[in-house]
Amino acid sequence: MKNFPVTTSTLSAKDLGLFAIEKYGLGENATCTLFRTGINHTYFINDGNTKYALRVYSYNWRTELEISEEINLLNLLKQHGIGISHPIADTGRNFIQALNAPEGIRYAVLFSFAKGDKIRSMDLDTCQTIGSLMASIHSLTANLKTERINYTSESLLALPYKYATEYFSEALPEMKFIKEKTEEITDFFKQTASDIPSGIIHLDIWYDNMAVTANNEVTVFDFDFCGNGWLVFDIAYFCKQLFHIEADKDQYELKAQSFLKGYNTIRTLTTNELQVIPKTAAAIWIFYLGVQCQRFDWSNIFLTENYLKLVHVAKIKTWLEYYKTRAVTLTNVG
Repeated sequence: MKNFPVTTSTLSAKDLGLFAIEKYGLGENATCTLFRTGINHTYFINDGNTKYALRVYSYNWRTELEISEEINLLNLLKQHGIGISHPIADTGRNFIQALNAPEGIRYAVLFSFAKGDKIRSMDLDTCQTIGSLMASIHSLTANLKTERINYTSESLLALPYKYATEYFSEALPEMKFIKEKTEEITDFFKQTASDIPSGIIHLDIWYDNMAVTANNEVTVFDFDFCGNGWLVFDIAYFCKQLFHIEADKDQYELKAQSFLKGYNTIRTLTTNELQVIPKTAAAIWIFYLGVQCQRFDWSNIFLTENYLKLVHVAKIKTWLEYYKTRAVTLTNVG
């Protein structure tokens, strides 16, 4: 009987646990459990009093160089005491493991476990702490470059739209809207002042990628989308996620300003950066539509016309209309 190739496999947690015990010198009673699948698969390893997160990258998702660059960034942040989940080296001082999965070589990295909980509805103090933490990251990564993706109008807008056309008809009103915004924001990027600060960015900082302790200590993790771009991209994405979480927009305003206040305690945002937040956030939303189209074969069971309408188009519209009709401007706070 023929063995059919696989797109992606779910590796045995038990065997990964045994692998980790050998590679990292963990206690023989260490356990490994599958936490969740997705773009990458995450396993939790418990070695008595110490817990770790093992990320197994999907096949052909990231190159070894890209993963190495992510690790270099995390080690830089760790050296400066930034609150991030950092990579753990094995007994041979290697950070990256190559696993011979059914679909081909998949890479794995062990990370420190982020203590605390994921908090969807954050209070003002937590928003301020996140702002200062993000600014601390940016103060180190400003003007640096990494051998990873460059976030430009091409990678944020043109390519994602192309990926979306593989699953949705361009005749759909929602796709016409996406195309219109893609062209509009591309022109906006071309006309925007070139003095907006750039560096290495995370591009996925939101509540699902951070843990908060009872003492309001925040740890950011999952730098899988780190790359080169405007620092304000991180700020815009966080604000847009916060916008959709907070149904009460008065609360959103308070929390957004608290976040910016925390950010400005470390790094002062320029007027130009503040002004581009609405459109840059919309661009990142389109980028992630492209990501979901790219991973359709792996795990995205939600990629339907209704999902396109409600999750992507509706949320872009409400975000942009909010800043247009109410003439709301994000401002620096004292």
